Amino acid sequence: MSLTAQRLGQIREVMAQQNLDAFVLSTFDEYLNEYVPERNKRLQWLTGFTGSAGAAVILRDSAAMFVDGRYTVQVRQQVDAEQFAYHHLIEEPYAQWLSEQLSAGQRVGLDSRMFNLDTYETLETTLSKRDIALVPLNEHPVDAVWQDRPEESIRTGMVLPETYTGVSSAEKRQQIAQQLSTQNVDAALIFAPDSVAWLLNIRGHDIPATPVILGYALLTSDGSVTWFTNPEKLPEGFYEHVGTGVTVVNEADAAAHLAAFNGRRVLADPKTANAWAQLTLKEQGAELVAGNDPVLIPKACKNPTEQEGMRQAHIRDGVAEVKFLCWLDRSVASGAELNEAALADQLYRFRAEQDKFQEVSFDTISAAGSNAAMCHYNHMNGTPAELPEHGVYLVDSGGQYLDGTTDITRTVAIGEPDAEIREQFTRVLKGYIALETARFPHGTTGTQLDILARQYLWQEGYDFDHGTGHGVGAFLSVHEGPQRISKALNPIALQPGMVVSNEPGFYKADAYGIRCENLIMVKEAQNLPGNVPMLEFEVLTLAPFDLRLVDEKLLTDGEIQWLNAYHQRVYDTLVDRLDESERPWLEQATRSL
Repeated sequence: MSLTAQRLGQIREVMAQQNLDAFVLSTFDEYLNEYVPERNKRLQWLTGFTGSAGAAVILRDSAAMFVDGRYTVQVRQQVDAEQFAYHHLIEEPYAQWLSEQLSAGQRVGLDSRMFNLDTYETLETTLSKRDIALVPLNEHPVDAVWQDRPEESIRTGMVLPETYTGVSSAEKRQQIAQQLSTQNVDAALIFAPDSVAWLLNIRGHDIPATPVILGYALLTSDGSVTWFTNPEKLPEGFYEHVGTGVTVVNEADAAAHLAAFNGRRVLADPKTANAWAQLTLKEQGAELVAGNDPVLIPKACKNPTEQEGMRQAHIRDGVAEVKFLCWLDRSVASGAELNEAALADQLYRFRAEQDKFQEVSFDTISAAGSNAAMCHYNHMNGTPAELPEHGVYLVDSGGQYLDGTTDITRTVAIGEPDAEIREQFTRVLKGYIALETARFPHGTTGTQLDILARQYLWQEGYDFDHGTGHGVGAFLSVHEGPQRISKALNPIALQPGMVVSNEPGFYKADAYGIRCENLIMVKEAQNLPGNVPMLEFEVLTLAPFDLRLVDEKLLTDGEIQWLNAYHQRVYDTLVDRLDESERPWLEQATRSL
């Protein structure tokens, strides 16, 4: 019996004890984080799937795995096909699938802490139409059988001074509290750990690559905060740092404190807060007011101090990236044997040399040859591949610095890539340039701009199955909402100070993958002849695109001018920060077309 089959058997024993006909679990933990501590990787423990988005549905005699387009290749490599059927998370929602598999009177269990309220209510509504009951569980079945589950890591957090934040915690709390008064609510559930970190000007070490302390908070309309977390993690000088009006309560005691909001109006975001917290508030007599997390927009719109911090972090990160690309070219030319793990480790060492570096902002995607066709590939999930003799190497990586967060993807020529690769790379790069150079009026959303990055692929019958851009925090989450650039409808308008990625790609299964990614920041456009105020993007990322992969015949004069100007800026900004042996490489890598 395989390990997966054995663990499924244990889960089904728990299901039988609880009289469940199905059980649903996802990659999320209690805080709905994309990245979770080892002890919270429940779906990975059960299935072997290491992606950041997915769900499994366990029935008494079968099971199914649901992933989105980023993981359709990866799921087949990691999840036992004898135990799980594969389904597309978006095209075949598991709520609908479950309703078709079960009969009236049957019971579906889940841990309501691991799902947002929207998902919970959608599942409950869909199942109830077939008279199928949704049962919230008091204990997660995986926790009941995971014998060697890692212990919670207790690491003290850190306070972040105003030299990096620009605004004190007290000022932020009053700003948000005024919004609550305007909305006629008594309190707001601030659930996402990065929202709490921004509000209190603190950072932590509870999640790899995301500097937060796990927990959630209630902010009242007078600006006071109750933070539900582990008090052992409070940094020294915490109370002096945040000022008066902040109370810390052990998370285990949260339910009793939520009862104090009986009869009060509490704003909660059905998409970012877990179902358990909102259902508990409702059960205790609070009136839930559905609305966006009030911290999201202020956090996303970086203030001048945060903007400048992001710029400086990207300069240092650009130095690390250029040192790595130079080292990579020379290593390949020397005939050195390099695998994906060695490459990722070397890039980490260059970043670690930079001032204010704390950690990576996500696991480096170091993908050689056909592995690059999996857009969220992780070389640590198997045997790291060697570089191909001819083809491409894709490296998507980032760093967490005290003053900013970075995320960059470069696709690098290895040997002599063929004409097809060069053509597709150039189409991806054209899409990148089209989006980066866009000007657009206030009120424009990322959804409206998304087509700019895809147009040159669409014209030839190609596409990529992931978003074009995600928001990025300032020494916070590398995937920050609510702004994003995607085909999927997103009503949030892009605003000055928001940072998003620009990362179109092309992926040919079992062959190669291409992605071009920089971070860009929204700013007011200046000196335009028209009378309609416009926004545009400022490029933060500084590193050359591989000109060996560019088919110049496919570029317009304007695109060539943009590329030459960008490369000149990269050269001028970074050259004096490199050693003498690296400067000639940068000069060649940023040469004019």
